[in-house]
Amino acid sequence: MPDGLRGKLRPYQVRGYSWLTFLRQFGLGACLADDMGLGKTIQTIALLLHERERLGVRAPALLVCPTSVVGNWLREIERFAPTLRVMIHRGIERRQGKAFVKAIKKYDAVLTSYPLLARDRETLGSVEWSTLVLDEAQNIKNASTKQAQAARAIPAANRIALTGTPVENRLSELWSIMTFLNPGYLGSAASF
Repeated sequence: MPDGLRGKLRPYQVRGYSWLTFLRQFGLGACLADDMGLGKTIQTIALLLHERERLGVRAPALLVCPTSVVGNWLREIERFAPTLRVMIHRGIERRQGKAFVKAIKKYDAVLTSYPLLARDRETLGSVEWSTLVLDEAQNIKNASTKQAQAARAIPAANRIALTGTPVENRLSELWSIMTFLNPGYLGSAASF
């Protein structure tokens, strides 16, 4: 476990965290599909600490979530990883372009929302992120939406999808999430 983690993972959370670090080691994106309330957030926070403490990662991570849970993510990071420096990217006064790129150099993670992922695609896409995390990843289950297209276009060394509902009704939803995680692995949507 990372030294900076303030809290203890339950055994199933240790397995999830270990899975995330294992896949990252091989350059594979990971889908963590636990039921709501089982601690996907703390497992992800542990991974972000692991990247900084054990892998020497310096580039910030981008965490995208529904607007309603941006504050929850901030509180969880402050609680479990107080050493992580977090910037929130939202509101009409949010930085864009070069000002954004300059500002994020002081942070370990940037929190934003799905609507801004699409709206600020150019700004967010101008950075090479260490890890791109999509919380409630079912928000990109339709591959043709602007949100899903923006998520796939953001450059990141590592990609994580967090969801309690990875596939609801269609295999195309699975393809959309997997194409975000590991581009090209499942081929085109038509061939899949």
